Amino acid sequence: MEGQTPGSRDLPEKSHPAAAAATLSSMGAVFILMKSALGAGLLNFPWAFSKAGGVVPAFLVELVSLVFLVSGLVILGYAAAVSGQATYQGVVRGLCGPAIGKLCEACFLVNLLMISVAFLRVIGDQLEKLCDSLLSGTPPAPQPWYTDQRFTLPLLSALVILPLSAPREIAFQKYTSILGTLAACYLALVITVQYYLWPQGLVRESRPSLSPASWTSVFSVFPTICFGFQCHEAAVSIYCSMHKRSLSHWALVSVLSLLACCLIYSLTGVYGFLTFGTEVSADILMSYPGNDMVIIVARVLFAVSIITVYPIVLFLGRSVMQDFWRRSCLRGWGPRALADPSGLWVRMPLTVLWVTVTLAMVLFMPDLSEIVSIIGGISSFFIFIFPGLCLICAMGIEPIGPRVKCCLEVWGVVSVLVGTFIFGQSTVAAVWEMF
Repeated sequence: MEGQTPGSRDLPEKSHPAAAAATLSSMGAVFILMKSALGAGLLNFPWAFSKAGGVVPAFLVELVSLVFLVSGLVILGYAAAVSGQATYQGVVRGLCGPAIGKLCEACFLVNLLMISVAFLRVIGDQLEKLCDSLLSGTPPAPQPWYTDQRFTLPLLSALVILPLSAPREIAFQKYTSILGTLAACYLALVITVQYYLWPQGLVRESRPSLSPASWTSVFSVFPTICFGFQCHEAAVSIYCSMHKRSLSHWALVSVLSLLACCLIYSLTGVYGFLTFGTEVSADILMSYPGNDMVIIVARVLFAVSIITVYPIVLFLGRSVMQDFWRRSCLRGWGPRALADPSGLWVRMPLTVLWVTVTLAMVLFMPDLSEIVSIIGGISSFFIFIFPGLCLICAMGIEPIGPRVKCCLEVWGVVSVLVGTFIFGQSTVAAVWEMF
C-alpha cells in the first residue's frame, strides 16, 4: 500500500469508518483501557484469592491469564487493521462471516447488558451501605424513603449516568476515566494500608488457608479474573479512535494498561485475602466496619469509579443497536431521514432505552458473586474465542510467511480451546450454585 516502506513494522490499514474521529491520544487510550478493566471485579478479587486457596495459586492463575489477555488485545488491534472495521462485532463479522458475526452480536449485547446490571447493582449496594453508615447514630427507625435504591438509582442515572453516556465518541470518556482510575487506586491503597494498621473493630482471620481445596477450585477463579480484566470489548473502538494506529504502538498501550491493572488487582486481592482469609465477602468493602470514615470515603469513590465506567459499557452496547439500525435503514425498513444511527435523534433514544432496561433489571438479579460467575463465563468469548477465530481467519487474508502463519494459527486454536474450556467450566459451576 502507499506510504509503506519494505522495512515498516506498522500494519497497512484499510480505511476505518471512525478515521475522521481519530482524536484519542496514547495516554487517553491507556486510561480508557484501564478504566474499562477496573470495574466491579475489583471488589471480588480477595474473594477469588480465597476461593483459589491462597495467594500463590491465585497469582499464578492471574499471570497465566495475563498472557492471554494481552494477546487478545493485540490480536483485536491487528484484526481491526486487517478488516477495516471500527467495532468489535464489525471486525468479527468482517473476518469470520455473517453467521459468526450474528453470534458475536448476540453474545456482545447480552454480556454488556449483564455488566451494566452488575455495575448498577454495585452502585446501589454502595449507596445503601453509605446511607446506613451515615444514619447509624440515629435511633432505630424505618429507613427514610430517599435512601431506597428505587429512588437513588433512577435519580443518579438521570442526573449523572445519562449525561455521561450521551457523547457520540468513546474518546470523550478519557476525561472521566482519569477520575475513575484514581478512585480505583484509592480502594487498593486503603485495603493495603488497612492490613498493616489493623484499625480497631476490624476482625480478621489469623491464619488464612494457603492451599487450594482441589484443582477445580483453582480453575473456578478464571471467571472472576475474566470479569476483572473486562476491557476487550472496548479494544477495537479505542484502537480506531487513536491518533497513531500501529501494531507495535497498540501492543505497548495494551501491555502498559494491563500491567497497571494487574498491580491494582493484585494489591487488592492479596491484602484483602490476608486480612480476612476465607471469611472475606464477595464484596470486599462489606467485610469492613461500616462506621470507618476511611471505608466510607472508599465506598463513595468506588461508586464514582463504577459510574465512570458504565458509560463505556453503554457506548459499546449502543454500537450493536446502531449497527442493526443502520442495516435496517439500508434495507428500507426505517426512515431515510434517520439513517445515520450516530445522530442525536437515534443515539439518545437508544441511550435512554439502555439505561431504562438495566434499571428495571437491577432489582431482580441474584447475588453479585453469581452475576460475576455468569459474566466471567461469557467474557471468555471476547477475551479468548472471538480473538482466536479472528486471528485464524485473518491468516487467509494477510500475506505472511508459512512458519509465522502456522504459529499464529496454532495460537488462535489454543485461544479458542482455552476460552471454550473456561466458558463451559464457569457456566456449569455458576448454574449449579444458583440451583
